[in-house]
Amino acid sequence: MSQVPATVGADAINRLIQELNKLPGIGPKSAQRLAYYLMRAPQEQAIQLAESILSIKQKIKLCSTCFNVTDADPCVICRNDQRNRTQVCVVEQPQDILAIEHTNVYHGLYHVLHGAISPTEGIGTNDVRIKELALRLQDGVVKELILATNTNLEGEQTANYLNQLLSPLGIRITRLARGLPFGTELEYADDTTLTRALEGRQVL
Repeated sequence: MSQVPATVGADAINRLIQELNKLPGIGPKSAQRLAYYLMRAPQEQAIQLAESILSIKQKIKLCSTCFNVTDADPCVICRNDQRNRTQVCVVEQPQDILAIEHTNVYHGLYHVLHGAISPTEGIGTNDVRIKELALRLQDGVVKELILATNTNLEGEQTANYLNQLLSPLGIRITRLARGLPFGTELEYADDTTLTRALEGRQVL
């Protein structure tokens, strides 16, 4: 006896559940809830979501100065004349900028490495945006480099390497204070902890 084929609707839902389940932090049950929510949502809402997803793939690029994600080059932070251009805060990922900006205590510029040095995972110094950072510092405008890499093994390795590489330039190099517990990822730090870490940064 032949198997009864699944309905088109069920296939579509199962496919959406599978795709949502691939997203970080979304387990099978969460994916299922989201899929059924979207099925019941107004068509306009589903279309807006789909268009937003397509837009970030088609329009988002990296700022040629700081390597933050942007839809215009340079990004809105780099082209803001009100920012303190003598300070550059080095972060691992673009979402770390959002965390720092949310504190409203830092008004300098940024540099996104897009990763951290991790020999065990095969990520070396040439695999992150370190060369671009070194070139950016050549004109002497930047007076302080704030190393805001994550407080885990990879983040510490990256910060130590940057300190050794760039300290001969005579730039003041600081590290976020230990208000951040070891092992904490910057994007998950609360505003108070991150503010104290920024204000209490230390010279390396």
